[in-house]
Amino acid sequence: MGAVFLDLAVVGAVAYIAGAIPFSFIAGKIFGGIDLREHGSGNLGASNTYRLLGGKIALAVLAGDVAKGFLPVFLATSTAPNGAVADHWLMIVAAFFAVIGHMFSVFVRFSGGKGIATAAGALLALSPLVFLASFAVFLVAFAATRIVSVGSLAGAIALPIAVLVLDKTGVARSHWSLLVVAVVIMIVIVGKHHSNIRRLIAGEEPALQRSKR
Repeated sequence: MGAVFLDLAVVGAVAYIAGAIPFSFIAGKIFGGIDLREHGSGNLGASNTYRLLGGKIALAVLAGDVAKGFLPVFLATSTAPNGAVADHWLMIVAAFFAVIGHMFSVFVRFSGGKGIATAAGALLALSPLVFLASFAVFLVAFAATRIVSVGSLAGAIALPIAVLVLDKTGVARSHWSLLVVAVVIMIVIVGKHHSNIRRLIAGEEPALQRSKR
C-alpha cells in the first residue's frame, strides 16, 4: 500500500510542478515587461498572450502549455519509483495534476490559465482519438463564433461524450478511468470559465483579436 501511495504521490507531484510552469507569465515579463494577470482578460494562457504580445509569442506559449500536459502523462510510468500502480492510473493521475497545476500554479500565487491547452496535451498522450474528437468540436465552435471561450467550453463538454462514443462504437476502447478523468477535467474547465460564461450570457464576451495596448 505504501508503494502504491508513493508512486501516485511522486507522479502527481511531478505532473503538478510541470503543469504549474507559467509560460505565459514568463513571456509577459520577458517580451512585454508586464504581468499578464493585470492586462487584457487577466488570464495566464495563450489567448491573452496573443491579445497582448502577438501571434509568435502566443504560439510558443501554446506549445509550452500543450507540452506540459503531454510530457507528464507520456512519462508517468517511468516516473513512478516502484511500479506498484497500473500504468493507466499513473497516466490518469498525471493528466489531472498537470491540468490542476496549470490552473492553480504555485509559482504565481495559485492563479493560472483555463486549462485547455494543458488538458489537450494530456489527452493527446492518453487517447489521441479522444483528443482529435474534442479538438474538432473546439475548432467548429470557435470558427462559428471567433470566441475562444465558446470553443473551449464546447471542446471540454465534448470530452466525456467522445470517450463514451468511441468506446461504445469500438473505435477506441478505453478503461473506465479515462471517462472519470474526462468528466473531472470537463467540470474543472467549465468551472474555471465561470466569468466567461457570465459574459457570454450577457453578450459581452469578446471575439479573439490583438489588443492595442
